[in-house]
Amino acid sequence: MKYATQKLAYPYFIAALSLFLVQVLAGVLAGSIYAIPNFLSESLPFHIIRMIHTNALLVWLLLGYFGAAYFLIPEESERDIHSPRVAWLQLFIFVFAALSAVVSYLSGIHEGREFLEQPLWIKVLLVIAFLLFLYNVSMTVLKGRKTVVTTILLLGMWGAALLFLFAFYNPSNLALDKMYWWYVVHVWVEGVWELIMASMLAFLLIKMTGVDREVIEKWLYVVVGLALFSGLLGTGHHYYWIGTPGYWQWIGSLFSVLEVMPFFAMVLWCFHMVYRSGRNHPNKAAMLWSLGCPVMAFFGAGIWGLLHSFSPVNFYSHGTQITAAHGHMAFYGAYVMLNLAFFTYALPQLRNVQPYNQILNMWSFWVMTAAMAFMTFTLTFAGVLQTHLQRVVGMGFMEIQQQLGLFYWMRLLAGAVFLVGALVYLYAALGPASKQVSPSATLQPAIK
Repeated sequence: MKYATQKLAYPYFIAALSLFLVQVLAGVLAGSIYAIPNFLSESLPFHIIRMIHTNALLVWLLLGYFGAAYFLIPEESERDIHSPRVAWLQLFIFVFAALSAVVSYLSGIHEGREFLEQPLWIKVLLVIAFLLFLYNVSMTVLKGRKTVVTTILLLGMWGAALLFLFAFYNPSNLALDKMYWWYVVHVWVEGVWELIMASMLAFLLIKMTGVDREVIEKWLYVVVGLALFSGLLGTGHHYYWIGTPGYWQWIGSLFSVLEVMPFFAMVLWCFHMVYRSGRNHPNKAAMLWSLGCPVMAFFGAGIWGLLHSFSPVNFYSHGTQITAAHGHMAFYGAYVMLNLAFFTYALPQLRNVQPYNQILNMWSFWVMTAAMAFMTFTLTFAGVLQTHLQRVVGMGFMEIQQQLGLFYWMRLLAGAVFLVGALVYLYAALGPASKQVSPSATLQPAIK
């Protein structure tokens, strides 16, 4: 590592991976309740487990972004982070807020809005932590070298913070509530988070491929332009049935098609950069995660999102297991794999070791990816059957759930296998190292 404050990323990565494990465990518990409906029904109801599962996902992804920013910004800006104390204070506030949210959910205290269930005081703490982060990294970038990577990263981070402010607005009108709710939920994951994703991938490509920075940055502009152009108005596919004007059916359907483009561009970008690279980076596992991320994002967020985004299709499929299939693959491909790729690249440097346990790390990649793909296909078939029986045949909801029992057991099996893959990744990333290197050493690509 070139800068001492890059070590600030390490506690963020540890906190993120800890919550990653909590999220996966909660997901397996939730899947168990689908298969065995009365399991934990009194001691830990399904809606509480689901809140922990989804909120832990969002929090650990954000912790990963924060840590990645503290790692890459010093290298890009060619200076240390403005204030390490602010970074530690931010981490303490953010983790405290996250743990407090879990305690409040277990106590039955929550606002009831999906993904935004946090009590008001916890939302305030999250905003304070976010503002501390933005102050810290913005001051670092303003005083240092300006690059396209840091500019896009800051744009995404500032956008995420500003859009989260809509979480404080909870109008009594349900249609209005859902409209502003999607400003946070959709525009985050299919708008500004894509900017964060593109900038982090650009940094990894610059470091691992050796391709000229200007070439990678030109592609970055294209990806970001497509993401903003399609993602903002693509929000319209959530407005079909909440009382908004009918023209959203046309806007939502059209821009949902275009939302596939930035993810497809990321696939072409990453593979083209690696193909034209004349270098072979020693961290094979990080390269595998970096290439797998845009591919799985293209299928999960792009193709599976497109499958039910057209208004005539969504009329029947809305709110079925097809939505769950899309959500699981999209989050895993676009953002979970992105963070795991960055952790795999950065942790050997933060721990002053050569890339180690790479075989185990790559095994975890294939185990988790195969499990998520199987889960996605399972939920897709379950959703198609559910759509037909419920929306076409008119069968009762609970009777349909009995018909889907086999699919829920298959989903639970996939979740258990995914948990095994996650544990293998944690051991590979944080387990005992085989070879130490000097603290000042960096992992330089080796010429073929």
